This record gives sequence, structure tokens and C-alpha cells, in this order.
Amino acid sequence: MSRRGGRGLRFVIVTRNRGKAEEFKKIFSEYGLRFRVEPMETPEIQASDLRSIAKESVLYAYDVLREPVMVEDAGLFIDALNGFPGPFSSYAYKTIGIRGILKLLEGVEDRRARFVSVIAFYSPLTEPVRFFVGEVEGYISDEPRGSKGFGFDPIFIPAEGDGRTFGEMDIEEKNRFSHRARSSKKFAEWISRLEELPPPYE
Repeated sequence: MSRRGGRGLRFVIVTRNRGKAEEFKKIFSEYGLRFRVEPMETPEIQASDLRSIAKESVLYAYDVLREPVMVEDAGLFIDALNGFPGPFSSYAYKTIGIRGILKLLEGVEDRRARFVSVIAFYSPLTEPVRFFVGEVEGYISDEPRGSKGFGFDPIFIPAEGDGRTFGEMDIEEKNRFSHRARSSKKFAEWISRLEELPPPYE
């Protein structure tokens, strides 16, 4: 998708995750931003914090595309597991999956957790790399519920919600208070105030 009219400078969202792309499109369209989605693969970086992962990914994407670029990394931090899977959420989902996380929490009463989203944006005219963070508190359900969303959505119940998991909500409902919606709105408010970059970005 590409937005030719609208506000702020034009940029590229780099993600191969269709679910993420749809959530971004919903929010950024509300702000009238100009963007396109590039399903480009970036190196799978293993680091101890989300900012480091997002920074490396956005700089890699810029080196390839040579356009203003945005990437996002998110993690599920579970209190009883000392913050695991956290920055390793993507790897954990691909290896042990939802069932593996629930198995680690068998017999555990403290189900508190939080989702964190870190958006990184880079262009040489807005250096250094800019970060926008969103968080939502909640807890882990006893079993997966819902088929919407992606990743760990079926086991995360936001504290501000009505008891449903993210996996039981459509995009509009989830975007009311999700971690990704919060980081996206911070980013959208910032970039919508920037003027268009001169050539070669046109």
C-alpha cells in the first residue's frame, strides 16, 4: 500500500508480518500518513533488549532501500518467568510456541505480563534513529482463546479490556489499547509534523 496524498514525509514500513501490517495501516490511515509496506526480510537479530533489535533492523533496511524507513519489534514480558520471552519472543513463538509458554506457567498463580512495542525510524535527515515505545499491562490466560491476531495474542488478556484475549478481538478493538497501537500513535503524531524530504526521496 502506498499513500500519495496526506501528511508528513513519505516512509516505508518494513515487515513480513501481515497482521502487523494491517494494524499499522489502520492507525496510520487515520492520521493521513503517506507510506508503503515493504515485506522485506531483515536479519533475525538476537539481543537482550528490543531497542537494540529494532535499531539494527532499521539500519539494515535503510541500507537496502535508501528511503525513510520504519521497523517495529515487540515482546511479551512475563513476570513469573523473569521477563521471558521478552526480546526473544519471536524465537520462542517459533520454537516452543503458545503451548510451551503455558507449560512453563503450569501451577503458577502470578500470571502478570506486559506487551511492549518499539518502533524505530531512520532517515539521514532525522538522525539519529528515533524510537517510539508502547506498553500494555495484562496477564496470561490459562488456555489459548480466539483465532484473531497473531503470535501470543490468544493468551494475552489486557488489563484495560473486558476479559477477552487479544486473539478474541478484531483490529479496531485491539487498537484501542494495544502496545503496538500506542507506539504507532506516538510515531504518527511525530512524523505527521515533519515536512516532506527533498529528492531523492520524492
